[in-house]
Amino acid sequence: MAISAEDIRQLHKYEIRILHILERLMRTHRWVPLDLIRRTINLSESEVLYRLGRLMDVGMVRYDTVPYEGYSLVFLGYDALALLSLTRKGVVKALGCQIGEGKESVVYEALGLGQVALKFHHVGQRSFQTVRVSREYMGDEGHCPWIFASQSSAEREYTALARLHPRVQAPLGIDRNRNVVVMEFIPGVNLNRCILEDPEGVFEEILRNIRVAYEVGVIHADLSEFNVMLDGDRVVLIDWPQWVSPDHPNAMEILARDLENITKYFQRKYSLRVDPREVLEGIRT
Repeated sequence: MAISAEDIRQLHKYEIRILHILERLMRTHRWVPLDLIRRTINLSESEVLYRLGRLMDVGMVRYDTVPYEGYSLVFLGYDALALLSLTRKGVVKALGCQIGEGKESVVYEALGLGQVALKFHHVGQRSFQTVRVSREYMGDEGHCPWIFASQSSAEREYTALARLHPRVQAPLGIDRNRNVVVMEFIPGVNLNRCILEDPEGVFEEILRNIRVAYEVGVIHADLSEFNVMLDGDRVVLIDWPQWVSPDHPNAMEILARDLENITKYFQRKYSLRVDPREVLEGIRT
């Protein structure tokens, strides 16, 4: 189910309060009991049930009975809270259509002071345990629902964009709230969908950006032809939530994997002759 500006506009103040309550209580409860919601909001049980029913109808809240009866905020509800906050700040004024989707995110066009992109980080439940193990920003202990993993992912990406700007050609980060990053709108297309007239020049420009990112302390850690965009002659590297710093214990291995992904793509599609080991050495020095 996609986020709907109309559904957000129609939220009643009690429903917004319930979303906030669920967000807060889910730090200690995977499923929040009805009685706890009712006592926290101080409304009648019938009113709370009615509001919860409306929130479930628009896909913002989920109810389950296993391992006990309770309610849970889901991504659309978390997205709504982020958009409400960004709208109150004037960062977002109108939500447009979906323009992209990745393994753990969805991107929408929107209007703020101008045209912007909204990236909703959605670290899925199925991948949550993998995320906890493989990404340094996830702790090993404590209760951390996947919606809060998404908040950490968005925060990581926003931090990377701030560090990269203006030396690296990456989207300019504008603001962040919860799991949503507001960033510069890039009107280009992904590298994997392009037929390049000058593949060697584009390849060199990608390497230049990787090298400068390394100099400012950022290694992409998930680089491939799917997260390089071309905006005319401009090469833009996107999708930075998994970045690591050069002092990470596996930094060189991660950087080598990024370079191998890119070089293999250009070797396969454009028969470019390049040795990833030489490229890695060139970036390190």
